[in-house]
Amino acid sequence: MSAPQQKPVVTEREARQVAEAAREQDWRKPSFAKELFLGRFRLDLIHPHPMPPDEDAQRGEEFLAKLRDFCESKVDGALIEREAQIPDEVIAGLKELGALGMKIDTKYGGLGLTQVYYNKALALAGSASPAIGVLLSAHQSIGVPQPLKLFGTQEQKDTFLPRCARTDISAFLLTEPDVGSDPARLATSAVPDGDDYVLDGVKLWTTNGVVADLLVVMARVPKSEGHKGGITAFVVESNSPGVTVENRNAFMGLRGIENGVTRFHQVRVPAANRIGPEGAGLKIALTTLNTGRLSLPASCVAAGKWCLKIAREWSAAREQWGKPIADHEAVGAKISFIAATTFALEAVLDLSSQMADENRNDIRIEGALAKLFSSEMAWLMADELVQIRGGRGFETAASLAARGERAVPAEQVLRDLRINRIFEGSTEIMHLLIAREAVDAHLSVAGDLIDPEKSLSDKAKAGAQAGAFYAKWLPKLVAGQGQLPYSYNEFKREVDLSVHLRYVERTARKLARSTFYAMSRWQGRMETKQGFLGRIVDIGAELFAMSAVCVRAELLRTTEGHGREAYQLADAFCRQSRIRVEELFGRLWTNTDDLDRKVVKGVMSGTYEWLEEGIVDPSGEGPWIADATPGASEKENVHRPIR
Repeated sequence: MSAPQQKPVVTEREARQVAEAAREQDWRKPSFAKELFLGRFRLDLIHPHPMPPDEDAQRGEEFLAKLRDFCESKVDGALIEREAQIPDEVIAGLKELGALGMKIDTKYGGLGLTQVYYNKALALAGSASPAIGVLLSAHQSIGVPQPLKLFGTQEQKDTFLPRCARTDISAFLLTEPDVGSDPARLATSAVPDGDDYVLDGVKLWTTNGVVADLLVVMARVPKSEGHKGGITAFVVESNSPGVTVENRNAFMGLRGIENGVTRFHQVRVPAANRIGPEGAGLKIALTTLNTGRLSLPASCVAAGKWCLKIAREWSAAREQWGKPIADHEAVGAKISFIAATTFALEAVLDLSSQMADENRNDIRIEGALAKLFSSEMAWLMADELVQIRGGRGFETAASLAARGERAVPAEQVLRDLRINRIFEGSTEIMHLLIAREAVDAHLSVAGDLIDPEKSLSDKAKAGAQAGAFYAKWLPKLVAGQGQLPYSYNEFKREVDLSVHLRYVERTARKLARSTFYAMSRWQGRMETKQGFLGRIVDIGAELFAMSAVCVRAELLRTTEGHGREAYQLADAFCRQSRIRVEELFGRLWTNTDDLDRKVVKGVMSGTYEWLEEGIVDPSGEGPWIADATPGASEKENVHRPIR
């Protein structure tokens, strides 16, 4: 039987230990981004740009042609936005097309697309309706197919993957009303009972949960005789007795997504449905997200391409003071930013995806950087498009159409993109996650030095190891190829990109020196310097993007007819990026971080409460966080399977 559920009480240190235990500890494969943060510019890991095998490309292109025809003829994005729901017939059509099984191997009835073509398909579908892109990516990137592909037994794959490939929609359930990025406090329980586990708890923001047939659920197994316990992953049939979808959530954007609140009460799940061993749930989730996060950059690329198209067409048609607005420098700078950044986002996505397909490199940092960088930059591009469109950018597409103008949903794209800075790890959490991986080499050799619980003998041993490591590493940060005028000359054409690669090499060493200096200065307090760590990561993201655009430009020069133009876009992006990098370096040491902490203490203590006077608060009554006490549901089940 299910035991009474108690909300775990977790200290800050315990929470960090849980997160640390879920990390992949080893680096068995090279990582371009990891090396970059260590001051080593390993261009050989990404250049020449990896390419998909011809048969994979042919299969992918054939599916993209079918998907494009379906999106153009069967998908009405305005209808989905207006009715806040994808029509059942559209979902049925996607199933018939095989879109649910894009990433599933052909032997299970899937299409067996590569990560590259899966992302191209998501971008295409998402451009027709972002809600469709979310439906497909939540199902395949983090839903049942991906964790089973990586960690499932053969029996589980044989049982569930054919269903996921053609008929069954899946969802991933981790977040709870009082648990977000701190999984150590996870409260949903899975109590062993014979050959089953009994689930109790409530999950929030279950994307696809309203229409899902299969669920990946993270729950805490209590430690007992014969059971290691810990956070564990399960495949759960959504029509199991005791599963109730209590609410279909509504949001400022992505109005067609089927996102809900799901309650589990005495839900029996066969032990055969457990994915991996007990206690491996978080590691499974994080490993799944290493490539799963690339679905968000795909939607950002699609948005960037659309923003560029609308900016170009509108800026040619709209005149101010006797000439098209594109000819005015203030508007032209925005168009240049959108064009260059779109090129960069596609370069980062395609490079990361192809590296994932090759499986030659460890891309856990690259995937995270792609998600972080793309979500932030896409939001800025959409905001700039709204500004270029002026009042029409703020007006809805339906209103524009009603008064006889082209129905351009610029404000909708801005709303739809906003969640990407929160989905699958907020920007703030991504900063911390990437920073932890970026300083892994330092902590591996010197971590015991700053651990207050380590003994003096442990610290002495760590000191010796650290001394040996830094004696070899630090001298290599003094000079490098970035200081040689003819380095990377294969990137010197009519437009010279070699100067940017030399800049990346020099700046990577500077970034590593800055990180080392910060660790020396703050030691154990380094982890509290989130502003500093965020800027370090943002610099690394810019350097990764600059590397990707140069490599992509050279690829296009040798394989397609857009080489000259690609070099121009890469040059523009790198010059814009370098300005951002220099600003970030300046803010590493000249900032208001300490002052900000003092102001926050004043705000939270009520010192500045007088500043809030003179308004009325339109918020409704109710608790900040809904009660998630386990028990039988008292609400109507709004689960809506699509058959």
